[in-house]
Amino acid sequence: MAEGGAVRRVEAGEAGGADGVTGRWAPGDQILWRYRENAGERFHIARPVTVVRDDSDLLAVWMAPGTTCVRPVLADGTPLHAEPLRTRYTKPRTVQFDRWFGTGVLKLARPGDPWSVWLFWDPGWRFKNWYVNLEEPLVRWAGGVDSEDHFLDICVYPDRSWGWRDEDEFAQAQQDGLIGPQLAERVREAGRSAVEVIRAWGTPFSDGWQHWRPDPAWSVPRLPDDWDRTPAYMTS
Repeated sequence: MAEGGAVRRVEAGEAGGADGVTGRWAPGDQILWRYRENAGERFHIARPVTVVRDDSDLLAVWMAPGTTCVRPVLADGTPLHAEPLRTRYTKPRTVQFDRWFGTGVLKLARPGDPWSVWLFWDPGWRFKNWYVNLEEPLVRWAGGVDSEDHFLDICVYPDRSWGWRDEDEFAQAQQDGLIGPQLAERVREAGRSAVEVIRAWGTPFSDGWQHWRPDPAWSVPRLPDDWDRTPAYMTS
């Protein structure tokens, strides 16, 4: 397990977060950011994160280097990216624990948006890119937020250029029945809406988050044993 404090436990009946009146988390609170498996009910991705900001406009969280996460793998332990695309989504899967070896990720999500925006840096805090992760709007619960990934993504670069990512995975997921025609159209529409924001250089791209830095006093959250517990959902 990673060093540091445990993810803050909040009972399902509470309003959630450090403030039981507003249901908002305070900076420094540690929560879970999770994804359900596609066309299923189980959680197959869980990442302990630290809250940077949580208000009616934005949830911002930090995933620190060295964080122990849950990720999906094939039943024989093969990493998903090592499996040919044509069989990647049809072979049996399981999950395993792994450490995030990157330089850390800042995740930004506005309430109701069908995407979140992630910021990546190279070593030495050299900003690399924004990553628009198309997904179900986040659903809040007492211990964190849940979503379902929609495969298709967008990379946005410091010079404001951008490009689609994982179009082949999006197509394969449709072919394998993980995404139906109606959902596929919703994902495409979400992507078009995100591109409009990028072209207008709206929030969060224009907000200067690439200059943000984590509080050095923050510890790396630990992954709780019941990371896959079924929550009592609160709000989106």
